[in-house]
Amino acid sequence: MRGRGRGWRWRGCSRRAVRFLEPSLLLLLHHGPAHGYTLLERLGEFGLGGLNPSVVYRVLREMESEGWVVSSWDEERTKGPPRRVYRLTALGDEVLALWTQDLKETRGLIDHLLGAYHRHMEEGKGEHH
Repeated sequence: MRGRGRGWRWRGCSRRAVRFLEPSLLLLLHHGPAHGYTLLERLGEFGLGGLNPSVVYRVLREMESEGWVVSSWDEERTKGPPRRVYRLTALGDEVLALWTQDLKETRGLIDHLLGAYHRHMEEGKGEHH
C-alpha cells in the first residue's frame, strides 16, 4: 500500500493505535482508578496490547496536563515502591463522550466508503479490477 513508508509508523506503533489510545485509556479509567501497569495490561482489550509503555505513560502525562485525568501516589496497596494511580476527571468524562461521538461519526464515514468500494468492485468496471 502506498503511503505506508516513512511517517506511517510512529515510534514502533501505527498512528491508528495512537489515535485510539486516548479514548481507550479514558474508557478504562471510566471504570475506576487504575495504576499505569494495570492500564497497560488492559489495553489489550482494545487491540493495543503491543504499545511501548513509554508511549502510554507519555499520553497519560499529556492527558493529565490537559486536566482529563489526575494522578496520585499509592503507597499503601503496593508491596514494592509506590505506584502512580490515575483517575478520570469530570472534564475527562466529557472528553470521552466527545470521543465516542466522533468515533460514531467516523464509523459512519468508513461504512459509507467501504460500501461504495464494494459496490464499485462488484460492478467490475474500470482498469483496476
